[in-house]
Amino acid sequence: MRPTAAALQPVLVASLVLLAISYTEPRAQPGASGDLFTIARVKYGGGGDWYSNPSSLPNLLDFIRRKTDVQTAKEEMVVELDSPRLFSFPYLYLNGHGNIRLTEREVRMLRRYFEAGGFLHADDNYGMDKSFRREMKRVLPESGFIELPFDHPIYRSHFDFPSGPPKIHEHDGKPAQGLGLLLDGRLVVYYTYQSDLGDGWEDPDVHHDPEEKRLAALKMGTNIVIWRLRGGE
Repeated sequence: MRPTAAALQPVLVASLVLLAISYTEPRAQPGASGDLFTIARVKYGGGGDWYSNPSSLPNLLDFIRRKTDVQTAKEEMVVELDSPRLFSFPYLYLNGHGNIRLTEREVRMLRRYFEAGGFLHADDNYGMDKSFRREMKRVLPESGFIELPFDHPIYRSHFDFPSGPPKIHEHDGKPAQGLGLLLDGRLVVYYTYQSDLGDGWEDPDVHHDPEEKRLAALKMGTNIVIWRLRGGE
């Protein structure tokens, strides 16, 4: 028998409670590595480079650990969407340049993950937009992407971004956008489009971005995490 979203929700809730305690009581010492916040990178099929920007997430986790009270792991985790481990992670991250293709089982699992309280940050590394939107329509057919207003709490959860997500790399001359998918009124997918946050999180010698660009990207990534740990309200 497959677990229902209702049955899986306590797992995610428990994870968020532990992380919230870590955030609000910075002196508390985690008992095991599992008590530390980490980000789960989504491994997907279809040919796209799900593994792109390999130094990005460790650098973001390090920045969060140094600049906030969140106790973070040093490394990311990797998870496939059809794995039962999916429901152990309250925070997923997905990026890449190429095609994304989910199996029917992955579509069902991701839908149940969202119903159980899960959250995904998707970050277009330039080239995944068309396939990502297509696959999310399979997962959440009733929901369409909306641009979050600049006064959304995600833009002021720790640092202030009064104009939305920063523009790290230029591609098509379009402004950076923070797009969202809602499920029952709750933001379950935050999609940074034409922004390239992940490039900004990488080691300085990878893209040679100006320090102010890297700092803006790291601060925005921190905001997304803090917003999520505060309950995503």
